Amino acid sequence: WQVDRTEVIRTCINPVFSKLFTVDFYFEEVQRLRFEVHDISSNHNGLKEADFLGGMECTLGQIVSQRKLSKSLLKHGNTAGKSSITVIAEELSGNDDYVELSFSARKLDDKDFFSKSDPFLEIFRMNDDATQQLVHRTEVVMNNLNPAWKTFKVSVNSLCSGDQDRRLKCIVWDWDSNGKHDFIGEFSSTFKEMRGAMEGRQVQWECINPKYKAKKKNYKNSGIVILNQCKIHKMHSFLDYIMGGCQIQFTVAIDFTASNGDPRNSCSLHYIHPYQPNEYLKALVAVGEICQDYDSDKMFPAFGFGARIPPEYKVSHDFAINFNEDNPECAGIQGVVEAYQSCLPKLQLYGPTNIAPIIQKVAKSASEETNTKEASQYFILLILTDGVITDMADTREAIVHASHLPMSVIIVGVGNADFSDMQMLDGDDGILRSPKGEPVLRDIVQFVPFRNFKHASPAALAKSVLAEVPNQVVDYYNGKGIKPKCV
Repeated sequence: WQVDRTEVIRTCINPVFSKLFTVDFYFEEVQRLRFEVHDISSNHNGLKEADFLGGMECTLGQIVSQRKLSKSLLKHGNTAGKSSITVIAEELSGNDDYVELSFSARKLDDKDFFSKSDPFLEIFRMNDDATQQLVHRTEVVMNNLNPAWKTFKVSVNSLCSGDQDRRLKCIVWDWDSNGKHDFIGEFSSTFKEMRGAMEGRQVQWECINPKYKAKKKNYKNSGIVILNQCKIHKMHSFLDYIMGGCQIQFTVAIDFTASNGDPRNSCSLHYIHPYQPNEYLKALVAVGEICQDYDSDKMFPAFGFGARIPPEYKVSHDFAINFNEDNPECAGIQGVVEAYQSCLPKLQLYGPTNIAPIIQKVAKSASEETNTKEASQYFILLILTDGVITDMADTREAIVHASHLPMSVIIVGVGNADFSDMQMLDGDDGILRSPKGEPVLRDIVQFVPFRNFKHASPAALAKSVLAEVPNQVVDYYNGKGIKPKCV
């Protein structure tokens, strides 16, 4: 499926194309792209007559995580010539900034007989189709011709749809209890004009009643509205952080408790079938394949829990599946798969199912990362488990602690156990709390039972568990006031 093609650049062996390709980005999907370069003869613009100079395949995730991706152009038969192609990514949308505005007024017209006006202010955005959209209505200040309304926040998108020159219509009303508010006056402005109130300056407008203006000879205005301050708060997007060099550190933890069944038995959840990967492997590859594009060294720590491990055969809940405690990292997702397959015969599946130790282990790395005070590493822990958690209180405690750190936890339930406890950790049904009653700072756990995806593609499983990750990353860094490393 062809997305688009660039312009033709004549007689040039180092072309720089000006054409921009606009592609929707989804973190939770592997978006495979192919770029092809063709040499078109001067009298013909069709590809049939063109010479194929080479192609390059990659994922959109690879491009955005590197910002600038250069690769060889491969000819037919995948042979590399001397040519290469460079693709540069930049984010188009992502304007989630919001503004803080603080309005007051003076000498407004008095509309009430026995007391003074009760003014409130409405701000409308004028749309392209000439309709107007209410953006904000202030509170009513009772009995006051010189009101100071409360400071309010509004996103730049809703204020002016990201267009600083878009007309804004502002109306001042005198509130009446019967709902028939009296019109005091109006003025028009733009966000660009409002930005004039940024460094301690003020911007002001005359509030005009067109009827009075037409009738009264010496009519000046119906009061003055003043913008005392305009503060812009920058909200960074997920791609700002990724393109700023933030790495996603992906860690896997696999359940080796006895309830999985003896791996030598074909009914076991850990059975290694010569042609058909088991559910553990399917889930690991589906999620890992996406996360790996955002990790430059492609080295993934992989742990097991709930087994007795050699040489002493003591139960461990956070052992390296390559049995190298000093370096539990495996090379690529394939390395994790191989370590898993080779460790299985050496373990004695046991119990109980404790996952707090592994959450604490990753949290330790994540809390060391917080000392850098920059957005350089965000941790994703994938826990694959077949059963009911035995250390629920400790797990809740560990998740509440982890919610203050740059990390997210994904739990995939394998097999047919009762996973109702897991739904509680997910926090979608209500706020998760520690046993002491402390609430999570942010929702960082995503749980899905693999059985819901048995007949779906691996991509559907990955999509379901990873869809919330970009917001979790942004919530963490924006909440801490940490900017992307380089934008």
